[in-house]
Amino acid sequence: MKRRIGLILMFAGTFCLCFTFKTYINKEQNKMKRVTGIGGIFFKSRNPEKMTEWYHKHLGLETNLYGATFEWYEKPDSSVMAQTQWTPFAESSKYFEKDYMINYLVENPEALVEELKKEGVTVVDEIESYDYGKFVHIPDGEGNKVQLWEPVD
Repeated sequence: MKRRIGLILMFAGTFCLCFTFKTYINKEQNKMKRVTGIGGIFFKSRNPEKMTEWYHKHLGLETNLYGATFEWYEKPDSSVMAQTQWTPFAESSKYFEKDYMINYLVENPEALVEELKKEGVTVVDEIESYDYGKFVHIPDGEGNKVQLWEPVD
């Protein structure tokens, strides 16, 4: 009986020690800065104004002087709003080198593709469906490959 109580106390003490250590480690890890989302999409363009107009006309981006701003919540059921910036830069910009593909979230890619075709936009491939969503590719106003994605809820 004394041995059983001793083993129980030993296991309980070990559990408490491990729990305390894990809690301390988790608090230290949570202090580290972490990426929480995409802060911006920036790319060079021969004509940033025309590129902004193209995205506004054909993909419906609500553009402004700086490009477009997408607002979203940092966490589910959060009141903390976050945002992602989209901006074409002048082709001569030294801020970064051009080499990218951007993935945009869309709704109803079938209807969007039909509308884009009516507007004279080339659709590179057929819509492909996977268990995580539907994808299709188009070239933008300067021939850059753009991926449109409808995620599965």
